[in-house]
Amino acid sequence: MGIVTPTNKEVLDFEGLHLYHAGISNCAMRARIALEEKGLAWTSHHLDILQKEHLTPEYFGINPKGLVPTLVDDGVVIVESDDIIDHIDKKFPSPPLRPTSEEGQEQMYEWMKLAVNNHITAVKPYIYYHKVQKFMRKTEEEQSEYEKLQSDQDLKKFHTKNSSGGGFTLEEVAQAEKILTDCFVKAERALKDQDWLVEDQFSLADIAWVPLHFTLIRAEFSFDEYPEINAWAERITKRESFKKAVLDWWPGFGG
Repeated sequence: MGIVTPTNKEVLDFEGLHLYHAGISNCAMRARIALEEKGLAWTSHHLDILQKEHLTPEYFGINPKGLVPTLVDDGVVIVESDDIIDHIDKKFPSPPLRPTSEEGQEQMYEWMKLAVNNHITAVKPYIYYHKVQKFMRKTEEEQSEYEKLQSDQDLKKFHTKNSSGGGFTLEEVAQAEKILTDCFVKAERALKDQDWLVEDQFSLADIAWVPLHFTLIRAEFSFDEYPEINAWAERITKRESFKKAVLDWWPGFGG
């Protein structure tokens, strides 16, 4: 989606970098890691998504899907985590977070697209079922208000399912797990002879995927059969950007 025109006009006057985010959101982690890798100053607008602070008319006026993160860069509003981290790397190119070759950049974007495309179909159902479903369910009144605010049909369907009596079924979670397994098998192969997902250079591809590894661990997804992924993740946890962007916002994360 990239750049959007907000109906909440107060953000148009923002100067510098402002990030609307949530500590436990894997998508928001991507944006924070990119900002910290660049050493950029940014203003935090933290939203407690377990308390549904993102589901307000005011925030939907900034992000039309009511999702985090949202980056406001000198009054320009950018949504979707892959577009946000791409924007950050293009506007602030040092240090670079992309391969130098055209082929490498194409591969990087493929990894980013894979992470985003599987968010609604696999990541959210799996994490909701195992970890946050009971916290994120809406009352009938909340669901009714949400449907008035939300225009995205996939998100409407997802949250209607989550707030229904049964929630997600074992069959649906098994399908989500299969999709995730296919992705991580591919990543395990890519990391067999190199430290990073693309051309042995830490890039936006790694930033797109490492938050999923850590949040899925908390949701009881097993990585026992992925030694290369675990070694890759350990390398990232040692980076200062990970400490500032993830651990500082979620102490004890990964345990």
